[in-house]
Amino acid sequence: MNSTKLLLGRQTVKLRLCTGRRRITLRTDGVQGKRLQMEQKSPLEAAPPHYAVIDFETTGLSPAHGARPTEIAVVMLRGGEIVDRFQSLMNPGVPIPPDIQAFTGITNAMVRRAPPVREVMAEAVRFAGGHPIVAHNASFDRKFWEHESARLPGLQTSTFLCSLLLARRLFPRSPNHKLATLVRVLSLPSGGRFHRALADAECTAHLFIRLQREITRVFGISKCDCGLLLAMQAENRHQLERCVRRYVAARPMAGR
Repeated sequence: MNSTKLLLGRQTVKLRLCTGRRRITLRTDGVQGKRLQMEQKSPLEAAPPHYAVIDFETTGLSPAHGARPTEIAVVMLRGGEIVDRFQSLMNPGVPIPPDIQAFTGITNAMVRRAPPVREVMAEAVRFAGGHPIVAHNASFDRKFWEHESARLPGLQTSTFLCSLLLARRLFPRSPNHKLATLVRVLSLPSGGRFHRALADAECTAHLFIRLQREITRVFGISKCDCGLLLAMQAENRHQLERCVRRYVAARPMAGR
């Protein structure tokens, strides 16, 4: 078990994290948020993460109606483990409605001195590294990701996976498929406040790990790649077995 320090204003908070041989260090840059990054100990650990789990907090429901992001978090997954985190508030350039402030806890005062959206999005896109993106209710996050990053140079179209769609297919008996409900029903790790970007992204990451494990258990395969997850989230839940068998049969190495 290692310890690290979180600098918040003039306060220092120690965090103790179970990391085996890896040491976690923390970088902060004022209101620009925080990034937890694991030091690399071997060529194997230097392999790129497989998935970037994202979450936005915003001023409204759609950029088409003028809504802007107020916060983003990106949690990197590799081999079923969280290996890196990025989080930042951002100045949306428009007022946050009172009901949204109450819902997220993010106020106009909090974002007033935060970096602009373009600057934060450029860093978030670099951090995600072109890997497949995962989000809970991905249609929402995808709109903001694509709208705000569209003007960034060299941006490539990202693959989006939706943990909400996958959870509906794999856990149909859940009372509903809100993130907080799934965390409770599946006894997933949870920390922080729901409807803040980093807490929600971490919960989504743990849910995504659980979804992959459920797929391998239920369908008797050793792994599920991004292509299979894309196929499953688009399939009717009653046809999942057929979907998996068809996918594995078409790709001899898939599922092995």
